[in-house]
Amino acid sequence: MGLLYLGTPLAWDDAKQYADHVRTHGITQFLHIWDNLKDRFGDELLWGDEVEYMVVAFDNEEKNAKLSLRQTEILAKLQSIVNDIASDRGEKASVPTFHPEYGRFMLESTPGSPYTGEVHDLLTVESNMRYRRHLARKYLKPNEVPLTMTSYPRLGTQGVFTEPFYDPKDAVSSHSLFVPEEITNPHARFPTLTANIRRRRGSKVAINLPLFIDKQTPRPFVDPSIPWDRNIYPEDPEAKQGAALVDHVYMDAMGFGMGCSCLQLTFQSCNITHARRLYDALVPIAPIMLAVTAASPLWRGLIADVDCRWDVVAGSVDDRTEEERGLKPLQNDRFRIPKSRYGSVSLYISDEWPNRPEYNDIEAPIDAGIFERLKGHGIDAPLAKHISHLFIRDPIVVFSETIHQDDTASNDHFENIQSTNWQTVRFKPPPVNSPIGWRVEFRSMEVQPTDFENAAFAVFVVLLSRAILNYNMNLYIPISKVDENMARAQKRDAINTQKFYFRKDVFPPGVQSPLSSPNSSGLSSPVDPTGNGILRPKSKKLGNCFPPAPKPEAGQELGPVEDEYDEYTLDEIFNGKGETFPGLIQLIYAYLETLEVDESERQRIEDYMDLVKRRASGALQTPATWMRNFVRSHPAYKFDSVVSQEINYDLMVAIDEIERGERQAPEFIPPHHVCKPANGMKNGV
Repeated sequence: MGLLYLGTPLAWDDAKQYADHVRTHGITQFLHIWDNLKDRFGDELLWGDEVEYMVVAFDNEEKNAKLSLRQTEILAKLQSIVNDIASDRGEKASVPTFHPEYGRFMLESTPGSPYTGEVHDLLTVESNMRYRRHLARKYLKPNEVPLTMTSYPRLGTQGVFTEPFYDPKDAVSSHSLFVPEEITNPHARFPTLTANIRRRRGSKVAINLPLFIDKQTPRPFVDPSIPWDRNIYPEDPEAKQGAALVDHVYMDAMGFGMGCSCLQLTFQSCNITHARRLYDALVPIAPIMLAVTAASPLWRGLIADVDCRWDVVAGSVDDRTEEERGLKPLQNDRFRIPKSRYGSVSLYISDEWPNRPEYNDIEAPIDAGIFERLKGHGIDAPLAKHISHLFIRDPIVVFSETIHQDDTASNDHFENIQSTNWQTVRFKPPPVNSPIGWRVEFRSMEVQPTDFENAAFAVFVVLLSRAILNYNMNLYIPISKVDENMARAQKRDAINTQKFYFRKDVFPPGVQSPLSSPNSSGLSSPVDPTGNGILRPKSKKLGNCFPPAPKPEAGQELGPVEDEYDEYTLDEIFNGKGETFPGLIQLIYAYLETLEVDESERQRIEDYMDLVKRRASGALQTPATWMRNFVRSHPAYKFDSVVSQEINYDLMVAIDEIERGERQAPEFIPPHHVCKPANGMKNGV
């Protein structure tokens, strides 16, 4: 999560005086990268995933599943083991790596070296994820388990939910009523980030999720677990003064959001143009992938009436002042800012013709001075707006040792602001003095309980990204509709209850659908996506450099944007709607026909596509629905919306058993899913 320096972070009153310095030099650093690498072309597809774990300690006598706060010790052990494995093999790059995260109970893992465009690499993702979990599990205590849970159901409850136990009264950085200081990674960046968000905002963060009202839930629900009369920190009265809403789950600290886990993917693009094209294409995909991976219905010991983490994380780092939130007239601040710095994308950034100005239809304030500086340097308006929109934010953490930098040798000031704009999709310039190219990070998905699911959704998004680029698919809809989709995606059981805005015709004029020819059902020889109908030889690797979509013929009028999209169920978006829309999965199958894929490889891919297909259709439950049903069917549940210690323990046990293949859960995992051992994997995968 962001940049980890060894140094002295400044408290907010000291850090804010350097905000303009960081912005100015951050832009200088970006322009240095732009000048050196804007013409870089031809990078191959390299990609990777990030999976985050929560380490849970089981107390079988007390029937309590607690968050283990041994991150520092665990990471030191894992790093030692990883180094030993790398030394024995002589190939360090292939060994998985583990990283710290915000929560002291969290671990982040990555493959160690990027995957390539080889089909074989797609099929090593699941085994690599299993190997990482195997390594983590192997060096934990016997009662500790690495679970891929999006949110921990009893974080912030009364009683003991961490191992060891700490009292929230010592939450000196967050001033939380619920979570202790010790849940936060001890690296100076994290408590400083927590405290500075609170100080800049002028209050604690306030997160309220609608409560799932069950048969015996008291109405109105005024949460008896909130210590309404605590009087330790100046912000303690905020809950009573209206921050905590009736009939809601109230949370008041960064740890509730940044203590969530997710599944993220990063793609290296052919060049900057391709990166911007892919970024824009994935923006409308982000909400629907959030919906099909929904996995977080339980918060602070209560059942919420939502299924996803997104608004919790957004609220947990919302450093906007009252003026910036529009609650007071602007006097001391520069902008009214509609969204938290963790939010959905506000601007498309491609400068190619399919990106019509009408699509950027929401308020997205920009720093006019930065915009003009970028434009004056030769950067086009869409990208200049994107960067100048990000840079309306202040840097939250400034290290005294890094205030003055060599802007030709560092991009730390740029990344200070870039990396604390946490959006559904992130456009990532190359690091300074690095072989890494222009990248796109896809960030909306919830982490799934099993490696099979995480691999399936990773493979799906990788193949979808290639199909989009190969067929020049146009997925643009207005940003306002993407935002509406983000809101709908988080609703309870969105797959079965919601419709989502999506483009009617995803192929631009002059681009032939790969499914439209009489001899094609997605299972024929690959056709030239430019529409010339020329058969091409099948490729051995997933592509990364693609020609742009042909421009419309002279005089061809583009119709109203409002006519370009409609509302669809997730089943229709993924699996098709009659003759009008083929569905994303069928388009992936068409793209697979452009590749050399043998029968065994195709079967593995089809297993993953089957999970996505059935999840989108509602035939398989999301983890969120399964968890809510598990709680409500538990013998100890009182139908009062409360997730007790005993229920939470049994839920954690069940999820661990499902991941290890010891328990079947056909409601959300296909019956053929079997946990395969991690031993004996070639190159650690």
